[in-house]
Amino acid sequence: MVRSGLEMLMQYKDFANVQVMEHPLIRHKISLMRKTDTGTYEFRKLVEEVAALEGYEALRDLPLKEVEITTPLEKTMAPMIDGKKLAIVPILRAGLGMVPGVQVLAPLAKVGHIGLYRDPVTHEPHDYYCKLPDPIDQRLIVVVDPMLATGGSAVDAINSIKNHGGKNIKFMCIIAAPEGIEKLAKAHPDIEIYVGCVDRELNDNAYILPGLGDAGDRIFGTK
Repeated sequence: MVRSGLEMLMQYKDFANVQVMEHPLIRHKISLMRKTDTGTYEFRKLVEEVAALEGYEALRDLPLKEVEITTPLEKTMAPMIDGKKLAIVPILRAGLGMVPGVQVLAPLAKVGHIGLYRDPVTHEPHDYYCKLPDPIDQRLIVVVDPMLATGGSAVDAINSIKNHGGKNIKFMCIIAAPEGIEKLAKAHPDIEIYVGCVDRELNDNAYILPGLGDAGDRIFGTK
């Protein structure tokens, strides 16, 4: 049985940088994603919708400034986002599915890319591509990947961003295994981690159980 987000929050209470979502819409949409009869189009749209709901929470501390605008009746001062230095960085390839959901909230955000693949035997991540918006050190960076399994890819991706000068980093995933949360939270205690749902465990092939299968294959319709 999948433990609830509240139970997992209790388990990870020592990790101040981990936030497990409890919104009923997120939980409902993730349940739809898990179903084997959810088709590619529907699955892709659900990924985008969950990413937008999580992004709403992750971006709640964006800075504001007062600017002068003109309404149909008069000029007034109104709050608007201060600057446009936001970067969305998907971990390829599955992370691409979450980008449109975050872009709905922040359409002017720049998009970088980090390419990693997992060794089928060791399950360790290997880099093959990294392209980040410049100047990366001045941006709020939201790293997205639907699945946080062993945590190796997320840790490696954030290491790479930091090596390129990135400082203000958040990580968003839809489903996580306990092992992945612990590894990422310990490796990067300075970043905020947003998790849609925490599942039970990893199997022998490092897939999340009960999970939803291979997120990349289900987003892009590949097998």
